[in-house]
Amino acid sequence: MKKPVLLFLAAASLFAADYAAEGKLWWSHIQFLADDKLQGRDVGSEGFQKAVDYVSAQFERLGLKPGGPNGYQQPIKFERRTLIADQSSLALIRDGNEIPLALGADASLSSRADLAPSLEAPMVFVGHAFVIPEAQFDDLKGLDLHGKIAVYMSAGTVPGVPGNLMSHYQSATERWNALKRAGAIGIATVQAPPQAGRGGNGANGAANPLQPDNADAANGAAGGGGGGRGGGGRGAAPPAVVLADAALVETGGQQVSITITARGAEKFFEGTGHTLDELQKLAKANQPLPTFELKGALRAKAALKREPMESQNVVGVLPGSDVKLKSEYVVMSAHLDHLGVGRAVNGDNIYNGAMDDASGVASVIEIARLMKESGVKLKRSVIFLAVTGEEKGELGSRYFAAHPTVAASSIVADINLDMFLPLYALKVIEVQGLTESTLGDQVRAAAADLGVKVQPDQEPEQNRFIRSDQYSFIRQGVPALAFKFGYEPGSPDEKTRRDWVRDVYHKPSDDLNQPVDAAAAAQFNHVIANLLQRVANDTARPEWYKDSFFKRFAKPAL
Repeated sequence: MKKPVLLFLAAASLFAADYAAEGKLWWSHIQFLADDKLQGRDVGSEGFQKAVDYVSAQFERLGLKPGGPNGYQQPIKFERRTLIADQSSLALIRDGNEIPLALGADASLSSRADLAPSLEAPMVFVGHAFVIPEAQFDDLKGLDLHGKIAVYMSAGTVPGVPGNLMSHYQSATERWNALKRAGAIGIATVQAPPQAGRGGNGANGAANPLQPDNADAANGAAGGGGGGRGGGGRGAAPPAVVLADAALVETGGQQVSITITARGAEKFFEGTGHTLDELQKLAKANQPLPTFELKGALRAKAALKREPMESQNVVGVLPGSDVKLKSEYVVMSAHLDHLGVGRAVNGDNIYNGAMDDASGVASVIEIARLMKESGVKLKRSVIFLAVTGEEKGELGSRYFAAHPTVAASSIVADINLDMFLPLYALKVIEVQGLTESTLGDQVRAAAADLGVKVQPDQEPEQNRFIRSDQYSFIRQGVPALAFKFGYEPGSPDEKTRRDWVRDVYHKPSDDLNQPVDAAAAAQFNHVIANLLQRVANDTARPEWYKDSFFKRFAKPAL
């Protein structure tokens, strides 16, 4: 039997690629996208529009086909919601007395929810608000939540529940779905205990992009935490951005959504026999949390300023050549937005987002260039996609996955790049989703062609596989992968990455002045290009493994 010939891009990468030169091309895109002139690429801003125009022009220059009826840009309608602080208030009502709560210092209102103008409702502490049928676990069992506000600890786990199952059910979307079914009309979250080593996506390092308050948390990081950009403890919460398409808004029916501070928790738990310290200790030890009613009721008044706005995904297509398979698509995605302008850190208030995620968008452009200039013939078509609104809760990818510019059933895979962190030489690629679908075999082969090792997610407790744009596709049944530069445990590379997440992530220092190994990034681009080529040319569609948690999202074959 003849050995299969190495794929064109793999051979070119092994013997002909000039990683130093290609790394300079990759870095040149980041130099534009993360320049101070773009003001952090916040959704709806002039800087973000400049980024959209830049990527559109790059796709056109490369000869990619426009991705939809509006050319390279897919317009999306959003609503910007701003809490009018002087017309909004929170108070506890006990024994006929009103106990005012300071917005920001005691609790903050999230404008991501469709806040009721006024309400008064009792509250129940419901542990973590986990309902996990597969594990026969139900925090809400026996509780009457009709017309009540559910108070829960924002992060936690259930011992013995597999990571992917836990990740899915600890998303605030799933928790709200369960709470809404149980009759709750709103939520109040209290901070989980800090966990060593977490470097998450939000102000406290444990927020989840599917969580309704994630955008506020991310903006809180930009503002140094505790209330968001320009807010701090003064109650000036940042505006929230939500999709105008009500069918895609996952907080429907949520009349109030608040986050309780440590200071405020003392007031909320007064008279219950429980304290925040007690509950945090139980959570940290993975012990069951009690459920109990809080004394009195919460009175909330909220006024929102609602403004329509529009933003865009950028979509380019490299058509396939096979008569049958060219109508199927592999998606290569990354997010174009970042946090904009926020609270100054060391005199700098622009959150440039060079690694998060101008680096991923630069790779999308460069991988498209590699494929076009190689002249390689792909059987399937490839969609190169730069999405908006990831920092607001994966909104652009959610919209595209629900309203793709091609037939939804024709999308076979998503390969997503979000902050892959080329901070040192590429020896090993960490692959999120490695063991979930047949894409894992493809990436192992693609990396081996270039002498790179592959490892699974090194920090599964971070739940990152459901915390970026790939999850929008996964929930539509599409197999997906996401990537980071890997490391050997205990190595200097591990320290470099962990230090970056601690010191640079979601800070103004994620700019053009940080040390980056551009040649290693170019090598990484070749691995991903090889992967794309393998998936596009395989006559079999990628499939979830039978034992994968995510197989539940797969759509029936047509």
